[in-house]
Amino acid sequence: MALARAWKQMSWFYYQYLLVTALYMLEPWERTVFNSMLVSVVGMALYTGYVFMPQHIMAILHYFEIVQ
Repeated sequence: MALARAWKQMSWFYYQYLLVTALYMLEPWERTVFNSMLVSVVGMALYTGYVFMPQHIMAILHYFEIVQ
């Protein structure tokens, strides 16, 4: 019962995503290409943030002499 409810909720969220981004008008292969590109860009942004943000934060903290 809980699994069916969770599946229904996820389906509703996916439907809302399609409506908000107007992807419901695209063909399935176009939707797949768009979603793949979106996942790739988000993944690259998260990776870049994970790799480079600590260096920038430490540089800022050293600049303002918060950390010696």
